[in-house]
Amino acid sequence: MAKLDLDMSVARLFGVGFHGTQITDDLMWLIDRGVSMIVLFKRNIESPEQVAKLCGEIKRRAGRPVAIAIDQEGGRVMRLRGKFTDIPSMREVGRTNDVDLARHVGMVLGKELRAVNIDVNFAPVMDVDTNPSNPVIGDRSFGRSAQLVTRLGTAVIEGLQSAGVAACAKHFPGHGDTHTDSHYTLPVLDHSLERLEKVELVPFAAAIKAGVASIMTAHVIFKALDPDFPATMSDKVIKPLLRERLKFDRVVFSDDLEMRAIAEHYGVEQAILRGIVAGVDVFTICHDHPLQHRAIDRLIDAVENGEVPRELIDNANRRVTTLINQYAQPAHGGEIGVIGCNDHVTVAYGVRQLAGTVAGTVKDPTEFLPS
Repeated sequence: MAKLDLDMSVARLFGVGFHGTQITDDLMWLIDRGVSMIVLFKRNIESPEQVAKLCGEIKRRAGRPVAIAIDQEGGRVMRLRGKFTDIPSMREVGRTNDVDLARHVGMVLGKELRAVNIDVNFAPVMDVDTNPSNPVIGDRSFGRSAQLVTRLGTAVIEGLQSAGVAACAKHFPGHGDTHTDSHYTLPVLDHSLERLEKVELVPFAAAIKAGVASIMTAHVIFKALDPDFPATMSDKVIKPLLRERLKFDRVVFSDDLEMRAIAEHYGVEQAILRGIVAGVDVFTICHDHPLQHRAIDRLIDAVENGEVPRELIDNANRRVTTLINQYAQPAHGGEIGVIGCNDHVTVAYGVRQLAGTVAGTVKDPTEFLPS
């Protein structure tokens, strides 16, 4: 296999962030290497017009299909604000207990992302919030019942994907019961497989049946499954549970590898080498440009020296290609008019009314749904 072919195939398995509100030389260098996923953050956003233009230029200058991703969950995790519809938290959506309304929330998210040339939404959170002291999930979860998270989470997924945006169920196999935040430390859970099957895995299994396009891993150690490595790096978690038991053969994203749970305990390079064997398809490195290149180089070296079988690279590329072919649409000029439109604002208001986070009550939630 030609080296260039290997280099491009490996680079396609990385999702990268960049700094600034315009295309940078650093970003183009990574795209030229073959990177297939670009992740946007608040630092990249000024306005709907600017982000639509930025994403469109990335797609055009790449000269090949690339996917642009973002975290636009609703509530406190929304990279797109200002003129964009102020989507309530998923906890508020959960309080409505209304599947049709949740599906419309997903549609609103998807239509506004599609309007600015974004292809993948790292949402919804499918973690069950069973720990009131959890510092990172909380109101990002639909609630404390696996059944509630399942019903409303799958509805949001269906709404997002009906609008042409790939959803991503996170954080597999479940970050809801941790006492610490993997952005800053390495959470450890003692739950048995039996408990995981009854609670944490239930929403993910339903998301898979609903056709979710991708799943993101948790940087959490599940001691009963693997006492040494977090799910992102564990071939005792992703392959036996997600790939084999739940039969998921679509894209698996890692959470950002620069989070301290990984960076300070294992290092990004070890995480990638173990992660590709475990079953991760796309490794997200969102902040450090030199690290992005070093990570790509290390995985190329690992394939060349036999540490990582080429077959794993090819399998991951197959899944990435499927996602890109389905969701990475060509650039358009930006359909900005849909952003913050009356129908979308009405859906968000209806959620808050039913959730009790604005004054008044509503008997019929359908009065808030666009016709």
